[in-house]
Amino acid sequence: MHSAVPGNAGTIGVISDTHGLLRPEIKELFAAVDMIVHAGDVGSVEILKALESIAPVTAVSGNMDSGMVAAFLNEAETFEFRSFKFHLIHNLSHLSIDPSAAGIDMVISGHTHLPDMRKENGVMFLNPGSAGPPRHQKPVSLAKLTIRDGGLWVRHYSL
Repeated sequence: MHSAVPGNAGTIGVISDTHGLLRPEIKELFAAVDMIVHAGDVGSVEILKALESIAPVTAVSGNMDSGMVAAFLNEAETFEFRSFKFHLIHNLSHLSIDPSAAGIDMVISGHTHLPDMRKENGVMFLNPGSAGPPRHQKPVSLAKLTIRDGGLWVRHYSL
């Protein structure tokens, strides 16, 4: 999907719902990314440390996170990358801002374990799906977000 907002080239690895499992293929898939975002249900601080060894990480806590993970992560984060503005939250039903009014280009969430990409009121909504242990016969997936030609391009990867 494409958005017509100008920006410099770059790539973000988008992951969620690892639940303490970091699959070995993630290191290869995220090898050339500029940053990684984790949309919650991380599972352990070790997951964040392993991701940090690949690229800088922005992460939020999920409903299953506790202990050190929950203590150091917020429920939501808003950040800029290149000339785009992102809002990161685990459970989309807990969204407490109007992303369109806040100038958000993309909302990234997790929780459902289902990959999704849609656009509403000029805002893109991305769910990378779950990269952790398979649950309820849902797919195991993540996403890469590429900024090029002034737009946002998303590709989901099945693991």
